[in-house]
Amino acid sequence: MKLLRVGPAGAERPALLDAGGTLRDLSELVTDVDGALLADDAAIERVRAAAASGELPVLDASGLRIGPPVARIGKVVCIGLNYHDHAAETGAEPPAEPVVFFKAADTVVGPDDTVLVPRGSKKTDWEVELAVVIGRTARYVESHEAALACVAGYAVAHDVSEREFQIERGGTWDKGKNCETFNPLGPWLVTADEVQDPQALGLKLWVNGELKQDGTTADQIFPVAEVVRYVSQFMTLYPGDVINTGTPAGVAMGQPEPKPYLRAGDVVELEVEGLGRQRQELKGA
Repeated sequence: MKLLRVGPAGAERPALLDAGGTLRDLSELVTDVDGALLADDAAIERVRAAAASGELPVLDASGLRIGPPVARIGKVVCIGLNYHDHAAETGAEPPAEPVVFFKAADTVVGPDDTVLVPRGSKKTDWEVELAVVIGRTARYVESHEAALACVAGYAVAHDVSEREFQIERGGTWDKGKNCETFNPLGPWLVTADEVQDPQALGLKLWVNGELKQDGTTADQIFPVAEVVRYVSQFMTLYPGDVINTGTPAGVAMGQPEPKPYLRAGDVVELEVEGLGRQRQELKGA
């Protein structure tokens, strides 16, 4: 299933994109698309049955804003340097263990919402990523099979980053990763049963129509199952938590001088195979 949330920011309603591409209203069936729903097998089956019946109310998609596909996200865990080609372009050695950092949940915005270039920014960068949405509590998970059983579904994430803040201003990466609007998510949450192999998905990103990133999750150093298993050894993952699993080569930081960092007025488009497409216009904060 393709689950999403539509409407004004802060007042989104749950919806479903059916097999025919029609937008359907779920608001009479479920309260929202959140961790509580994703952890409730019976509720998910009711949604599946309603979708199959074709009787869900149709929503007029014209002019309708798409919000983040998951409400009330508890935490956003991110994995850095998780593609062989991206590690190479940054001059970094492939990590021996996953590099873990966080984005605040309030960085998450809709897939087509405006992205703000922070005040004083010189090096705002792009990163297309596969996002994993947790549907079962994951605590000290022992196997890859058990790890994948904790995944509710997948989505497109844009891990926007300010490299000067992140790398050159001291301390941890947090300052360059948690600026306002720095995690567009969506358009859909595609349930795990519809993603046959999370390690066989293409990822692409364009800036002002020019293709910048063209990679595949097959190049991940630590695959999705290992990422979930590994992270669960250090923290408990709860339904509705999100993991951004890293970006392939092609970011501005890895390109020759002068590096083409983002500026107000730029347009970024990105997609992950089977998971939909995002488009953001940048403006100054």
